[in-house]
Amino acid sequence: MLTLSELERHLWGAADLLRGSIDSGDFKHYIFGLLFYKRLCDVWDEEYEALLAEFSGDTDLANDPAEHRFHIPPDCRWRDVRKVSVDIGTQLNIAFRAIEDANARLKGVFQDVDFANKGRFPDHLLESLLQHFDRYRMRKTDVPSTVLGDAYEYLIAKFADDAGKKGGEFYTPKQVVKLMVEILRPEKGMTVYDPTCGSGGMLLESVHYMERQGLTSSALTLYGQEKNLNTWAICKMSLFLHDIDDAFVERGDTLLNPQHTSGEKTIKKFDLVIANPPFSLDAWGHPVWSKGDPYGRDAYGCPPKSYGDLAFIQHMIASVNDKGRMAVVCPHGVLFRSGAEGKIRAAMLDADLVEAVVGLGPNLFYGTGIPAAVLFINKNKPSDRRGKVLIVNGDKDIVEGKNQNSLSDINVARLAGAVHRFQNEELFCRVVELDEIRENDHNLNLTRYIQTDAAAVTIDVKAEVARLTELMEKRTVAERKMVGFLTELGYVG
Repeated sequence: MLTLSELERHLWGAADLLRGSIDSGDFKHYIFGLLFYKRLCDVWDEEYEALLAEFSGDTDLANDPAEHRFHIPPDCRWRDVRKVSVDIGTQLNIAFRAIEDANARLKGVFQDVDFANKGRFPDHLLESLLQHFDRYRMRKTDVPSTVLGDAYEYLIAKFADDAGKKGGEFYTPKQVVKLMVEILRPEKGMTVYDPTCGSGGMLLESVHYMERQGLTSSALTLYGQEKNLNTWAICKMSLFLHDIDDAFVERGDTLLNPQHTSGEKTIKKFDLVIANPPFSLDAWGHPVWSKGDPYGRDAYGCPPKSYGDLAFIQHMIASVNDKGRMAVVCPHGVLFRSGAEGKIRAAMLDADLVEAVVGLGPNLFYGTGIPAAVLFINKNKPSDRRGKVLIVNGDKDIVEGKNQNSLSDINVARLAGAVHRFQNEELFCRVVELDEIRENDHNLNLTRYIQTDAAAVTIDVKAEVARLTELMEKRTVAERKMVGFLTELGYVG
């Protein structure tokens, strides 16, 4: 059985084979596609052998698609592709399309990756790549889904790091996600929704949280939406590799074409909503929203043309049920910008929706070195939190790295604990009354409410000079006494 570290090295080794042939930013699409294909085929073989034994050698029953989690059509299995030595990429494409056609749940999961492009994938390169994947079987007895899922998440993080700035388009650092989930604390039976789910990290961390409580993935019902086809496919594959078959992750533009609805132009409601939308998106759909959002998500106003942050936040608010909560990553500008955004923020605050704002340290995210914040909304605030907002300054709660900072488990526990306690802590967090925020023109800039450094000590110069003079006089008196003693003893003439 493969260990996690062995599997991680093996998978990253596949990416090394592609270096120099294609852009590093494109590695993930091909590597994830081949890994998923290999897993599907190896598990199918594993199931087939078990069924053959169960049904006393009846090959028809062992081949029955109804007996398998996913159906792999004849001539489209891994071993069939491995028999081909010419036009290998074409055979891979044929196998991928056939598998999608045979399994409605897998439609589009292999994206639009084209292995038949011989400029990128000459036969000798594909042969090397397939030989590399042949090194280990990917059956469940060889690689449990928990191990494969963890390795897949490791690979996503590695690809994000390799892609640099573009990595932030599909991946939120795991510890930031863990912080958000630890604060939301999902409970058994809840629905969890991510409207900009990327590669699915927030949905999976919600599942991992439940697993840490001794529950399984079935304890939650997961929903998501992602605009980018390739990223959506990565998310779908990740969920399947974690043995999560019943998640509802759709493709499409969340702001212009939301897929999770419950009737004509009505947004579906969830218990928990969590997301890291793209920061300050300019082409977000202002021409449509400026005429009135068809789904009524603009209850607090229309965001400006150049900043879509509060459009995503309002979509999330509309997606939270009457007792639900949400967490969203946002740039600090959302907390203090005036104009249309200031009016929306004021309306949200006056509706007493904002429960906490947690400021994060700098350089935690791919693609931007600026610090971000996490905004927490609660539609059912406890009575002792109504009319109040907790402001947390986590600027110093980071682990500094060479290229990028991170959050440790200690940082996560401290920040999450502050929100759960909802109490004042000097230089760190403060419970602020809404009346004070209104006096500040609904500005949520953290530094308005939390002093980040110890207060400078005020020095009374006149008093200190007087004290110094007094001490000098005492020293003179003491010196005279000492000289007198020494004279009496004959040491001084």
